[in-house]
Amino acid sequence: MKRTVIVPAILLLSVARAADPPQLQEGLWEIRGQSIENPGNKTTDFTYRLCRNHAYDKAMDDVVKHAKGCTTKFDSLGGGHYASASRCSVAGIVIVSKGSYTYESATSTRLESTATYQPAFNGKTDETLTQDQKFVGSCPAGMNPGDRIMPGGILQRHEK
Repeated sequence: MKRTVIVPAILLLSVARAADPPQLQEGLWEIRGQSIENPGNKTTDFTYRLCRNHAYDKAMDDVVKHAKGCTTKFDSLGGGHYASASRCSVAGIVIVSKGSYTYESATSTRLESTATYQPAFNGKTDETLTQDQKFVGSCPAGMNPGDRIMPGGILQRHEK
């Protein structure tokens, strides 16, 4: 079953990239995170691995910069710290999000973001997301940039 995500998920993952931070190491990255949805304080922990290269990161930057129905502001706060604020209108739902991003090095990043939905989307009024991303090595043979290894070793191909 494919989960419909109305928030432009790419904004949560790549938004700081659009503020022109240092390039990240190409290869396989492990992303560990947690989302908390309200009402109900529903907590979901997740982990997956993402194959990335500079071309993939640039393509994701371009998606963020040209997201239809969105206005987004990016700021460099210095020292590898970035902030973003966006307002999107998607399918009659206004999504307001803010994020902070820390590039600890070319092999380690941290994201913290919040989003509100007006009116609620599938009952969800707001969401908090945290992510730690770390470089773990080369992408396995046959894996392309944008492909993910999900829990249980399931390969999820990037849709182009």
